[in-house]
Amino acid sequence: MDEIKELHPPLTEADVRLLKAGDQVSLTGVIYTARDIAHKRLCESIDSGCKLAFELEGAIIYFCGPTPARPGKVIGAAGPTMSSRMDAFSPKLIANGLKAMIGKGYRDAEVRDALKKYGAVHLSTIGGAGALLSKHIVSAEVIAYEDLGAEAITKLEVVDFPAVVAYDCYGNSVYK
Repeated sequence: MDEIKELHPPLTEADVRLLKAGDQVSLTGVIYTARDIAHKRLCESIDSGCKLAFELEGAIIYFCGPTPARPGKVIGAAGPTMSSRMDAFSPKLIANGLKAMIGKGYRDAEVRDALKKYGAVHLSTIGGAGALLSKHIVSAEVIAYEDLGAEAITKLEVVDFPAVVAYDCYGNSVYK
């Protein structure tokens, strides 16, 4: 069985350089949810020189819009959304320090080039398993864009959150 690599965000370039396409990873620490509208707002904030709600340097963004928590739960289902929806925004975020993203599906050439240029990775996790993935989330707090509802930026604390390196910083992919 392949070794599972444990990652503890924020990630360093050295962390990212050890990852290869196909590696299984387990995340423990803080990650952030954001989907396309939140990505657009983050990029607009960068362009206008505004302070972001969280530090991008070394951060991991999970392409997820979690469902509301049921009574007694931290969060509802928290599965990945289609990564390509963020392709227009990801290169700018990567250039500003984002080290990893989590989603499902393919990324375009511009994103793949940014991963190589700036030393970042794209992770994939199990689509359709949001309820299962939510069991790895121990806290959730909306930190920005509350008006977006489920698509607000949420700070998640995760433990042993499973993913696979879909695109590494060397130009390799599990999709080839």
